[in-house]
Amino acid sequence: MNSLLTDYHYYLKFEKALSENTIQAYERDLEKLNSYLSDFHVLLQDATIELLRDFIIEIGSLGIHPRSQARIISSISSFYRFLVYKNIISTDPSELLESPKIGLRLPQILSVEEIDAMISAIDLSKPEGQRNKAIIEVLYGSGVRVSELINVKLSQLYLNEGYMMVEGKGSKQRLVPLSPNSIKQIELWKIDRNHLEIKKGHEDFLFLNRRGEKLTRAMIFKIVKDLATMAGIQKNISPHTFRHSFATHLLENGANLRAIQQLLGHESITTTELYTHIDVQFLRETILKYHPLNQSKNEENKNLSDF
Repeated sequence: MNSLLTDYHYYLKFEKALSENTIQAYERDLEKLNSYLSDFHVLLQDATIELLRDFIIEIGSLGIHPRSQARIISSISSFYRFLVYKNIISTDPSELLESPKIGLRLPQILSVEEIDAMISAIDLSKPEGQRNKAIIEVLYGSGVRVSELINVKLSQLYLNEGYMMVEGKGSKQRLVPLSPNSIKQIELWKIDRNHLEIKKGHEDFLFLNRRGEKLTRAMIFKIVKDLATMAGIQKNISPHTFRHSFATHLLENGANLRAIQQLLGHESITTTELYTHIDVQFLRETILKYHPLNQSKNEENKNLSDF
């Protein structure tokens, strides 16, 4: 892998004649992708279009500006064109990647009905069923990041008080409120968890795989995508979609923006304000659907379509 990246460095420097700053930016972007793919045990040269798209969704969900997203896509495309040029791969998996429009990027969200459908798709007769139900309930019920979820420890649960402690960006800890249903599902999972043979060093982690090891980000992605497929949801979602849905549904139901900021662990209120744009869209759709004037227009259109 190192020799491949070294070859790519020389390709950019001598064949493309790019500046050192540009080359370093491309290499930093590739490091981000490589780090993401390593969670799935996939090498850079083996990445699929699906994984690349999920990576772009992931960086978008982290609040990275569309211009930066576009540059990252450009870096990725350059690398895969290089691999095709060197006959290392036969087709370019980045060819169908779309750059984001430079403007406001509204995150994908799920409706309450879609989330219920995913929970209903969980087979509780399987060993991992209760664990997966607890995972979905906590993701949607608390809005935690996937990195925070997989690192939750039993010693950080305060279920009687209705809280858990998570470690967010920059190793900053915060208390996260848990809904009564999230607490119930965690308690049920803890019963199943007690039957696992837990690996040394993993004893304190809440969510474990069947081998008694801490779950990875990749496993949470797989759980979410599999449940979405079983529930017949066509949207391209990730664990972060539950975080967006959590924030949006709170706002739609009248929650204070500052409170949502604290719940999400956002440093800046500006990041949280992204959800106000979704709320405006929701209000517009509500007016179009429920205002008497628009209802009469809708009825007219329906009657016209009957001819």
